[in-house]
Amino acid sequence: MSSSTPVVSVSPVVVPAPGRAVELRVRVSAPVTGDELPVILLSHGHGPSHYLSSLHGYAPLADYWAAHGFVVIQPTHLSSRLLNLDPGHPEAPLYWRSRAEDMKRILDGFDAIEAAVPQLRGRLDRDGVAVAGHSMGGHTASLLLGARLLDPADGTEVDLHEPRIKAGVLLAAPGRGGDAITPFAAENYSFFLTTDFSRMTTPALVVAGDKDTSTHLTVIGPEWHTDPYFLSPGPKSLLTLFDAEHGLGGVSAYDAAETTDASPERLAVVRRLTSAYLRSRLRPGDPAWQTASQELASAPDPLGRIESK
Repeated sequence: MSSSTPVVSVSPVVVPAPGRAVELRVRVSAPVTGDELPVILLSHGHGPSHYLSSLHGYAPLADYWAAHGFVVIQPTHLSSRLLNLDPGHPEAPLYWRSRAEDMKRILDGFDAIEAAVPQLRGRLDRDGVAVAGHSMGGHTASLLLGARLLDPADGTEVDLHEPRIKAGVLLAAPGRGGDAITPFAAENYSFFLTTDFSRMTTPALVVAGDKDTSTHLTVIGPEWHTDPYFLSPGPKSLLTLFDAEHGLGGVSAYDAAETTDASPERLAVVRRLTSAYLRSRLRPGDPAWQTASQELASAPDPLGRIESK
């Protein structure tokens, strides 16, 4: 896990998406060598920046994961400020359903992606696919892993579980609905009200900061971001980062001003542990997760703690 490989990154790659408001563009990052490469679908958040919430963001994660043996595919969701879509759309501004559908389109479009990036042809492990997401991207990932909600438009239950995805990483993801939601979130993002993790059965690592208050969305404080762990069935693991806020040390970009808790050391922990978790989940028998977990626990001044079920 300490070694890394040079990375090639190609964008924009267009994935077939009939009926979508605009074409689905993705960035594909991969190590220049290796075969049977596991795939991470990375869903961006919905922050104040124009470019971080798009295929142009999250380089600290995408670069590291690709350098350590994964193919990372990053879409620009319809929620991106970069697209400047009509704010009157029924799903605007967060496009919660379309985000998950983007990931399904990517899975359907692996042939098109390999054709557009010849360096990848025949190198993808199509059975070794994970999803990762930060903030609103964590909500997207949770739906693909099996979380449910009720469609605010008609009250029907929405099931977007994707069985082709074998594992997930939820980074500062939203928690439960109901009385945990602020009046602002209930009025503007009503789909949050009915989030239910009880059927989120796919293995996942939940990463939460113990100083991530997210007061615009929840009234219960940092614990809200641990709900995907405590309210879902196992197997799950929870990485709680000490003194971390919503940026988790800087996952969305290098030196982003909106990262209120910028910390190269904390970012290194997130990158190391998430990579190790997905490697062991997608490659049963690989000791990377056990090794990385032990390293964190035995550090003289650990930056976080891990629990599992």
